[in-house]
Amino acid sequence: MRILTNEPFLRFDFNGNPKIFMQPIKIITTSQIEEVSHCLHLAENALQAGYYVAGYVSYEAIYALNRSLGMDVPHPPTMPLIWFGVFQQFSKNMSHEKGSYEVSSWRLRETNQSYTETFNRMLEIMNEQKIEQINYSVPFFATFSGDGYAYYEQLKLNQKSSYSAFLQIDHQQILSLSPELFFHLHDDYITVKPMKGTIHRGKSYKEDMQLKLWLESSRKNRLENEMITKLMKEELFSITKEESVRIIDQYQVEKYPTVYQMTSTIQAKLNPHISSIDVLKTLFPCGSVTGIPKQKAIQYIAQFEKNARNVYCGAIGYMTPNGEAVFNVPIRTVIIDHDKGEAIFGSGGAITKHSNAEEEYKEIVTKAKVLQNHMEPFRLLETFGLRDGKTIVLEEHIERLINSAKYFDFQINEQKIREELRLIEDQYIEGNWRIRLVVDQFGYYEMDVQPLIDPDHFNVSLAKRPVQSDNIFLYHKTTNRKIYERHKLENKEAFDILLWNERGEITEFTIGNVVVEMDGTLYTPPIECGLLGGTFREKLLKEGKIYERVIHKDELHKCTNIYFINSVRGWIHVEWIKGE
Repeated sequence: MRILTNEPFLRFDFNGNPKIFMQPIKIITTSQIEEVSHCLHLAENALQAGYYVAGYVSYEAIYALNRSLGMDVPHPPTMPLIWFGVFQQFSKNMSHEKGSYEVSSWRLRETNQSYTETFNRMLEIMNEQKIEQINYSVPFFATFSGDGYAYYEQLKLNQKSSYSAFLQIDHQQILSLSPELFFHLHDDYITVKPMKGTIHRGKSYKEDMQLKLWLESSRKNRLENEMITKLMKEELFSITKEESVRIIDQYQVEKYPTVYQMTSTIQAKLNPHISSIDVLKTLFPCGSVTGIPKQKAIQYIAQFEKNARNVYCGAIGYMTPNGEAVFNVPIRTVIIDHDKGEAIFGSGGAITKHSNAEEEYKEIVTKAKVLQNHMEPFRLLETFGLRDGKTIVLEEHIERLINSAKYFDFQINEQKIREELRLIEDQYIEGNWRIRLVVDQFGYYEMDVQPLIDPDHFNVSLAKRPVQSDNIFLYHKTTNRKIYERHKLENKEAFDILLWNERGEITEFTIGNVVVEMDGTLYTPPIECGLLGGTFREKLLKEGKIYERVIHKDELHKCTNIYFINSVRGWIHVEWIKGE
């Protein structure tokens, strides 16, 4: 099937347990503030009658649920305040045809300068009004056409979130890639998991671990997380047995493809006769997307933000007739309006007195990176050199493989791989061979052995265009080698192509590292330039035979010698193709 009709279609991919709702027997929806409470009452009645209720509540519904804020919505929403379908049942899964789509580059209309000006005004007011935290967000925009469900599948692969959802309602589609649980009700217990604290992922394994450790120990991020956890804990007191409220896994750092996020989990036992709707009305919206004190933060959000949030920062989820309910906090969420041919994505962060405008702006951009990645299935790859029955730099290969597996959350059976390599060594005791190992995300691997054949020449060419040093696949050896293949096609006569980055810095060859001799010293570019940390390169650095140095493209004429190195072929002195 393809999701291209206006018939409601709701898919919840919550914690690997998909639920699909179609053909509602009734739709409960409104765009009027004064009707929100009645809609929630109708939803309650449907649950008591034995039906499932699924859909969303927009952020602006808070003006109906908290009358002290006033009934006037500061920025009129462009979608219903509440939309719930009433369903007799749900499906676990269904097949679908993969359609095509086109999405333009995402644009942030707020400049760094205007963001900084708003940020400074907020800090002034926060100090005057004794506000501890305001969650300020800004929208990204893009044009969109085609199959929104196909885009959802791509974004889901990019983000790998635990609380993703796709909702097709009329001419709008909601693609939520949220990593954040709002609340989960099950067996008279409630779990909430506020998420506050973010840092972008590193490109290499080493950089990635350094950033994770930084977030774990960051005073600012821990303070943000602690404040929201305290707020939500206090909100729970009115609907739970106070002595049962407990915080578990505080300051837990979770890994996603583009960011690390800090979370804390709170669990409690509900008071008797508390329903899913009661919980929604008490906690909405989640404190992690508003601030502290919550009501004042909401008032200043309305003052500083220029657009309605709509379902972004509201709640998306489902409720069952047996009392279970799961809702996410719709962050990392795309709203597509097919009538207008446009898409919008909100991104924000918590502002406190410890915040820095430049860091907060970077965080907003980092959170939007999920939109830009085009992650395709790939496998980890290692190519070993085998000479007379001995695998070259074996330990360096195994270490690199394990590090990349940790980075991408791949499973690795190190023992089995080592055992098979030993069998190969025993079998190929003479000559030079090339072992190719590929491993998928579940740990299944393939290994083959081929004789090492020398090419006719070792002439190389300089790439015609740069690589982008922020491409993570430059730092990990995988089967995703499109970037290398494109450069190889530019000069098929060359043994290999020497690459360089957007700053004009030499990086590597497509199948090996580069070493240059300058003033009698051997240098290789540092990893940060955008290259794979080759195993043979690592060995030579440890032995002090080569040194790291940034080498600019316009310095190549100063090089006495240029070498191609990898563990399969060792050292090779290369020459430029004639005419270069």
